[in-house]
Amino acid sequence: MPPRRKLSDLDRGRAIGWLQDGVAARHVAQRLAVASSVIIRQKQRFHATGRVQERQRSGRPRVTTQREDRRQAMQQRMATANNIRQRLHATTNTVVSGQTIRNRLHNFGLRARRPVRGTTLTANHRAARRAWCTQHVRWQRQQWAQVLFTDESRFCLEPADGRILVWRRREERFAEGAVLERQRFGGGSVMVWGGISTRLRTPQYHVVGNLTGVRYQNEILQPLVVPALQSIGPRAILQDDNAPPHRSAAVNTFIQQARVNRMMWPANSPDLNPIEHMWDELCRRDKQHHPPPANLGQLLQWLQQEWNGVPRALICNLIHSMRQRCVECLAHNGGHTRY
Repeated sequence: MPPRRKLSDLDRGRAIGWLQDGVAARHVAQRLAVASSVIIRQKQRFHATGRVQERQRSGRPRVTTQREDRRQAMQQRMATANNIRQRLHATTNTVVSGQTIRNRLHNFGLRARRPVRGTTLTANHRAARRAWCTQHVRWQRQQWAQVLFTDESRFCLEPADGRILVWRRREERFAEGAVLERQRFGGGSVMVWGGISTRLRTPQYHVVGNLTGVRYQNEILQPLVVPALQSIGPRAILQDDNAPPHRSAAVNTFIQQARVNRMMWPANSPDLNPIEHMWDELCRRDKQHHPPPANLGQLLQWLQQEWNGVPRALICNLIHSMRQRCVECLAHNGGHTRY
């Protein structure tokens, strides 16, 4: 027998019309995919009231207003329904069930989703981001074309992905093929450095060991960054973040002596740096690479090939998005953006 369900006003009218035309109740039930008892009750209700619509039900009276529900939901977005229920009971002595809380949140269009992970932004960080974006939001593409965006990134031989699921029965937790084998610490990793602009991309450099200020100067700035800035033009600007090796005393002295025009960068702002999306592109290509690299040497070789293989149009689109990044950062009062 088909499951019971609530009929719409249109289906109720159709059911009454078929019944008045002499169609049997069980045939009407089959047409509407409901139980025969649903049609029989609808027929009895129509004969008693002369209406196909259901009467209004008062239901259980609400113990909270819609304004209170909305305020409780928006105070702590990461609180569970039971946490909201307990807080509501402690503050207003109101007793509601956890399911009622979830129903109210759903009515407001709120659904439980995985939160986006972002860097910690203090009030000073947000103020610095607002000031930087206010200064650069009116820059034209020609001005952004003078900037060399640089950064380092680390790639693991076996990148972790916590969203991998496996099909298994209850008793097959340790069955062959149901266990995801992982090497400790991701099987090792490599750190690479790179720089991009609308006119060129630097060679990708493999950073072995810990990067210090002296190494940053001798291995990256002098042999890679300075020639790249000269190729861009006399108004070229270097962008690098506030990592300790980048802001060491030796590096600052070299920057002044080499007369490198350096861009001041707000702390904790990877979303403003388009090269971060270059690393994301390499990560996506890494997950799609078959077979995956078997060792760190193959991983490094593959990264260098993919770095050179990223289309120039993609790099230009990333850098052309700088104005929109500034606009969105200002719209969020210096907070996190979708980038």
